[in-house]
Amino acid sequence: MFNIILFGPPGSGKGTQSEKLVAQYQLKHLSTGDLLRSEIAAQTPLGLEAKSLMDKGQLVPDEVVVGMISSALEQNPNAKGFLFDGFPRTKAQCEALDALLQLKHTQINVVLALEVSEGELIKRLLNRGLTSGRSDDTNEAVIKARIEEYNKKTAAVKDYYARFKKVVDVKGEGTVEEIFNSLCSEINKRLS
Repeated sequence: MFNIILFGPPGSGKGTQSEKLVAQYQLKHLSTGDLLRSEIAAQTPLGLEAKSLMDKGQLVPDEVVVGMISSALEQNPNAKGFLFDGFPRTKAQCEALDALLQLKHTQINVVLALEVSEGELIKRLLNRGLTSGRSDDTNEAVIKARIEEYNKKTAAVKDYYARFKKVVDVKGEGTVEEIFNSLCSEINKRLS
């Protein structure tokens, strides 16, 4: 099983690149954002709580997210691997994910970190807000809070996986195809 974490701030292109990588390598896409949005759409208690936090630019509690990941792994026992998108976001989540994967006799093989400037992120998110229906993409102050929260909390994720020499920075600006080719190049090095 080959497991990838696709890492990057809100608006870095994780969703777009995830779709392409999942198709290319036949991976199961685990997007905590998608899992949460489906809970929000279903208006479950979890979804309503998550929406309240997300609207303020805050993160959803670890135990909720880890539980969703665990059940997704159990529902896909024959997957060739998983692409984690939007998770883990903290050192504690890294440790919880590694422990969970160890129980399933697998591990994270590579962390691909998309690098995008703050100005470009804000531009992309405001643009996405025009069509996405996501309230957290329409307010520049909320977007900046999300980017700041991301930078504050998730730097620890890079540091955590860097200790195991699993982090690769990939330029997240350019055409979708250029970025995809850079990501594939890094994955292929580790598959061969």
